[in-house]
Amino acid sequence: MTDSGLFERSEIAARGTRAFTNPLQRRFNTGVGAGYVGILSVELHFPEAGSLKGKRKYVKSAKAQLQNRFGASVAEVDHHDLWQRTRLTLSCVAREYREAEQLLDEAERYLAGQEFELVRTERDVVTID
Repeated sequence: MTDSGLFERSEIAARGTRAFTNPLQRRFNTGVGAGYVGILSVELHFPEAGSLKGKRKYVKSAKAQLQNRFGASVAEVDHHDLWQRTRLTLSCVAREYREAEQLLDEAERYLAGQEFELVRTERDVVTID
């Protein structure tokens, strides 16, 4: 083994096994399902926001809560210059289709229960398979 912790080719040949020294050399296990990605896009209206700074307070809070509660990745994707509207898109990963649907349902229910208005939602669950 070298100082960097990587095996030399001669050591691999002597052991009769192959150690992957480069993460790009690894292959996916094709016998296991790829999982599902749930995507939820929501348009929100903030009637109480009187400025972009006021809107930012709501958006930052919503994004943080979605990330913490559901493990979702969240981005503000539209209406950056409007102070009472935004579009957030979130994604979450699950092993099964119904788990992804359930995460999206719970995220939508959480957003609908907040002090701002949930104007429109679009959702999709996709898989690589």
